[in-house]
Amino acid sequence: MQKNPPLRFEAASTLAVVVSSNEPLLFLSDDQKIIAASASFCRAFDIDPKTVCGQSLSEIGNGEWAMPQLASLLTATASGSATIEAYEIDFQRPNQKTRHLVVNARTLDDGDIDHIRLLLAITDVTDARAEARLKDDLVRDNAILLQEVQHRVANSLQIIASVLMQSARRVQSEEARGHLHNAHHRVMSIAALQRQLSTSHGGKVELRTYFTQLCQSLGASMIADPDRLSIQVAVDDSAVAADVSVRLGLVVTELVINALKHAFPDERTGAIVIYYHSSGRDWTLSVTDNGIGMPAGRDAPKAGLGTGIVEALAKCLNDDIQLSDAGPGAAVTINHRESAGLRTDLSTAA
Repeated sequence: MQKNPPLRFEAASTLAVVVSSNEPLLFLSDDQKIIAASASFCRAFDIDPKTVCGQSLSEIGNGEWAMPQLASLLTATASGSATIEAYEIDFQRPNQKTRHLVVNARTLDDGDIDHIRLLLAITDVTDARAEARLKDDLVRDNAILLQEVQHRVANSLQIIASVLMQSARRVQSEEARGHLHNAHHRVMSIAALQRQLSTSHGGKVELRTYFTQLCQSLGASMIADPDRLSIQVAVDDSAVAADVSVRLGLVVTELVINALKHAFPDERTGAIVIYYHSSGRDWTLSVTDNGIGMPAGRDAPKAGLGTGIVEALAKCLNDDIQLSDAGPGAAVTINHRESAGLRTDLSTAA
């Protein structure tokens, strides 16, 4: 029995692979006549398999494959002067929605050096693109909704702060008035954060902008003469997660309030400086004033709510808090060192 020549055997193998493929494939001659089409191609594009072989690509179906640019690219691929890789086309058929296809083509060496063969693979990405658009729309809608919520929260906090200030004006007790003022400042700290979040991207808060807005708010409510006292911000380009910024903002608020209350008696002039610097996952936050310094011994003030808040946050985060003489004035410094084995939520600072 005479065996088939190797050329015929390889061609038969190629045809079998193309026809049985689960992906839409076309096996074309160099003049773009169809040698074979996969059953999946015929199903995907509603073409009778019996009518495909021997026809030109532009003739199959209702002529919807007659695309001049695709034909030009296939000609260039057959000549070796170009390749078709992930070429996208809009596939249109009468009375049907436009489908988005991704086409890849390459020459196929089946052993016949006198005839160039092309293998054309088609992927329908219509549903995938629709899902991607839907996902993008949902992300955008969620971002808009989140921004609206943040605006509403900021507005609500402003209302609460106003109510606290009105209550402070009406009460007779100086102690109660002081507590209401302190509560007002803490609410304003969170309100400043919400304003910053409403303009931030990716859920990160830029500390320089946040601390600047926070200190402007504190200064406006607590400093009667800006020529006498000022609050300065010296912060690097660090950006942290929202929950981290809440904690840092509360610390800064308490330390600034404490300095404004105690560091500059008798109409003294001076400045308060907020410093923040990060390196990798390590960071340093300090609030320094050039006031009278921290009294010691019997003259030392009793720890109030603000001091308790700062100490509690530092203890919870395993951070090192230090009080030192700034010569003149005082400095409160909080150091966070993950390089020493610490692992806290504030590790998201960048």
